[in-house]
Amino acid sequence: MQAASPTRIVIVDDEPSICELLMASLKFAGFEVHEAASGEAALKLISEIQPNLIVLDVMMPGQDGFTVARTLRAQGINTPIIFLTAKDDTADKVRGLTVGGDDYLTKPFSLEELVARINAILRRTTPVTNNLPDDEHLQVGDLELDKTTFEVRRAGIPIVLSPTELKLLEYLMENAGRVVSKEQILDNVWNYGFNGEANIVESYISYLRRKIDNVTLPGSNTSLPAMIHTKRGLGYQLKPTLRPGNE
Repeated sequence: MQAASPTRIVIVDDEPSICELLMASLKFAGFEVHEAASGEAALKLISEIQPNLIVLDVMMPGQDGFTVARTLRAQGINTPIIFLTAKDDTADKVRGLTVGGDDYLTKPFSLEELVARINAILRRTTPVTNNLPDDEHLQVGDLELDKTTFEVRRAGIPIVLSPTELKLLEYLMENAGRVVSKEQILDNVWNYGFNGEANIVESYISYLRRKIDNVTLPGSNTSLPAMIHTKRGLGYQLKPTLRPGNE
């Protein structure tokens, strides 16, 4: 039997001592590790090796980590990103996650915590190939999510989502018809809070709406009706809708 390919991780940090420490620790944890010392070098490396995850420092000369993340997402590259930064400000955390990051660690941090967060993200973003029960397939109306391949379809039309968008959609679909609060979403999608900060939830709901609620049927100008609804003062609700003409 052919051995599985090692998980590839790219570390992006302009401090050689931090890069050296992270590379040694992640290699010891069993990962294949590559490094880049600038945002420009990172974009080239990521394009070449197509890693499974990126550990990205925020404060770098030239293109900072936020700019690199925005560029990757604009290119349609949805590789999970963990930001590293010396900043411990809630606004910076929210900014990092809204530009496309999946997690955030503040320096100094525990190497054990970094490895744990990497593994947690990989568990929810790596397709499972063995046979799994039917509950790995979610469907709400004409919206489908396969939790084994991470494929999403609306009325049969493929939709590409980032890892965090996938986890948010999965939570909404598992609670279809129910109103879920921003606090519940923070606890279940990000697994930690932002001291009541709701901007990250609002941003990702907006991202999802652009993709899930902005689908046009091929060969027509007919847009499918919205599925994600805001319940003012309460939260959000995902519910199936009838197609135009089928009311």
